[in-house]
Amino acid sequence: PAIIWKQISVRGLAGVENVADLKTNFNRHLHFTLVKDRNVATKRDYYFALAHTVRDHLVGRWIRTQQHYYEKDPKRVYYLSLEFYMGRTLQNTMVNLALENACDEATYQLGLDMEELQDMEEDAGLGNGGLGRLAACFLDSMATLGLAAYGYGIRYEFGIFNQKVVNGWQVEEADDWLRYGNPWEKARPEYMRPVHFYGRVEHNPDGVKWVDTQVILALPYDTPVPGYRNNIVNTMRLWSAKAPCEFHLKDFNVGGYIQAVLDKNLAENISRVLYPNDNFFEGKELRLKQEYFVVAATLQDIIRRFKASKFGSTEVVRMDLTTLPDKVAIQLNDTHPALAIPELMRILIDDEKLTWDTAWDITVRTCAYTNHTVLPEALERWPVDLFQNLLPRHLEIIYEVNRRHLERISALYPGDHDRLRRMSLVEEGGQKKINMAHLCIVGSHAVNGVAQIHSDIIKDTVFKDFYDVDPQKFQNKTNGITPRRWLVMCNPGLAEVIAERIGEDYIRDLSQLKSLLKFVDDDAFIRDIANVKQENKLKFAVHLEEQFKVKINPNSMFDVQVKRIHEYKRQLLNCLHIITLYNRIKKEPNKAWTPRTIMIGGKAAPGYHTAKMIIKLITAIGEVVNNDSVVGDRLKVIFLENYRVTLAEKVIPAADLSEQISTAGTEASGTGNMKFMLNGALTIGTMDGANVEMAEEAGEENLFIFGMRVKDVEALDKKGYDALEYYNRIPELKQAIDQISGGFFSPGEPDQFKDIVKMLMCHDRFKVFADYEDYIQCQEKVSALYKNTKEWTKMVIHNIAGCGKFSSDRTIGQYAREIWGMEPSLEKIAAPDDPR
Repeated sequence: PAIIWKQISVRGLAGVENVADLKTNFNRHLHFTLVKDRNVATKRDYYFALAHTVRDHLVGRWIRTQQHYYEKDPKRVYYLSLEFYMGRTLQNTMVNLALENACDEATYQLGLDMEELQDMEEDAGLGNGGLGRLAACFLDSMATLGLAAYGYGIRYEFGIFNQKVVNGWQVEEADDWLRYGNPWEKARPEYMRPVHFYGRVEHNPDGVKWVDTQVILALPYDTPVPGYRNNIVNTMRLWSAKAPCEFHLKDFNVGGYIQAVLDKNLAENISRVLYPNDNFFEGKELRLKQEYFVVAATLQDIIRRFKASKFGSTEVVRMDLTTLPDKVAIQLNDTHPALAIPELMRILIDDEKLTWDTAWDITVRTCAYTNHTVLPEALERWPVDLFQNLLPRHLEIIYEVNRRHLERISALYPGDHDRLRRMSLVEEGGQKKINMAHLCIVGSHAVNGVAQIHSDIIKDTVFKDFYDVDPQKFQNKTNGITPRRWLVMCNPGLAEVIAERIGEDYIRDLSQLKSLLKFVDDDAFIRDIANVKQENKLKFAVHLEEQFKVKINPNSMFDVQVKRIHEYKRQLLNCLHIITLYNRIKKEPNKAWTPRTIMIGGKAAPGYHTAKMIIKLITAIGEVVNNDSVVGDRLKVIFLENYRVTLAEKVIPAADLSEQISTAGTEASGTGNMKFMLNGALTIGTMDGANVEMAEEAGEENLFIFGMRVKDVEALDKKGYDALEYYNRIPELKQAIDQISGGFFSPGEPDQFKDIVKMLMCHDRFKVFADYEDYIQCQEKVSALYKNTKEWTKMVIHNIAGCGKFSSDRTIGQYAREIWGMEPSLEKIAAPDDPR
């Protein structure tokens, strides 16, 4: 009985009245909202009816939360990001509103299967990977911690492409996610804002004017963001581009009218499509337009809300923007929204007529910048001529910011011209460029990395010059993940087993997981944890068979590497292990090998040739390995097609081994690593990103750590990395490389992978061979431990118990107190049906 009760409470109470109401409202929506009769309704209609029914439960809370903010006038935080990788919304909303059991029961009574309905929802794929998914986790935590928070971004008509694999190659198709409509958004045309581009700058005695601009309208769409069972619902506001009615029509000549109307499309292209690059900068004008578009629309909104909020509605006080930093915090998610800094300056100086010094003080105290990468190819450097053309006033402001900045540095380091060159916002050379990271550091009061090791690297190397003059600006904020989506929602079995032992408060306070340590020798708990994993593996095996027609051995170790395909993430190191394992099984087919199913998934940027070749290599290795009867089901290689949030929610709970094998010093944090840890997988990884802190929290003996540390990589750089030395010294490595280059995996086209081999042998920035030997040895330890289910599971328990730090609730609590000057709260506010 206790177990049943726990299950009901974690998923919400399925009260009789509740269920009856849900059925009534479901039928009402089917009839009145969707205008469908039950006889002709499709599965999609049923999904929309359920979505609208659940959405009804958000609306009252949403209105009341915003009213509450208006009355209390708290400091507000604005999280600016060009990406929000939200995934699906229906189940997450049910979890956070405690409606899951009631909806389950209601749909069951209506003769429907809720899982089938949930599968009708499209992912909101408005992000590439870690950075966009982090923004989504942060929204969940900000609402759960009762912060007056707003996510601001772009409503891309087409999100991250859908990936098909055809003959082993990635093929992209457009993600038309809005085709059937989006029940979770509400258009807000009453808050439409103009955004200006191009034009020229006029300097008059009475101030500066930016004139003759092209205007594009920003139309906001609001999506509710519910906190976990606290009746708070925050807002994510995404802007869509609209051409103004008079667009090009004023200058049409006879017969030009039709063309002028068709040209409206050009303006609206701004919010058409997400740039599909992860950790890579592509300096295209359309992308710069997107970056300014979101910033300009958002800042108008922020200032409107600041001036209109209750305490300033009649008094002069709120017309005075000097108090802006007391009421507004702006967090820049990487440099993509960096234009917020010059745009806020432009508003304060040109529109509000403040002096430079006052405006600059307000701007710096309001803005803060999160750095997400140290890879040089990912840093944004915009050509000055592009700026001059598109945003002439902003370029002037950046030049003045730079002049004053360099004046300060000059005074601190007289005659150090090389330091001035290194620290300038303007990079000279071939064509002049604006270094957006430098702009962010100079224009923000706080700069943070996303894991301790990354924050240290920033201070010691990439931004050392800036750290030397402003050490107080630099902070660490180790990333986290929301335990609502990444445990309660995607792994209810595990969430239950934990709640049976320690109650369900841990869902709000993940640090409570450490009390699981007292059950590490409890046989019943060990068995429960192992059983949940086995159920999840069986379920995923069924999914793979249904979706991709591949049969796998659910008793094998599920060895998983899912993330964007990139050389620094070293999917190639994983490939070399697969080939080595294959060769060993072929050599000693009668040995008792630990069976493995190795799954690799992730998208390659469409223009990233090497990444696309890596996918082809993985699938080619799979063709050989999976069809070798000697190997049988002791080794299988699966490429997981179209990896996205919704697939992550299925594969992560089923994984036994998590591959986190980037070269030390390259993965800023990683968050997938945390999701696997929370869901009962063990980690094989380098001392990189948050892996370092995971090892610290769970005990290094409870992770499979291998490979060079950052200091070893630096030493190898100094000495010079020579791939050939490893190739000649390690026979199994030589064999694997020779097989790849000799056409063993591409018999039809022997030199198919010559580019990959040449890269590995001659110019491998990420030193795959240097970590090969240690990786293979470490994998042997993994295989040995997996044979002992009890010891493996005890290690899993240590990992789950060490997960508390990696909740995004902890991360956001630190941003709030240490950067935004806000105090998080776990208080509930009154539900809409409570008297106020």
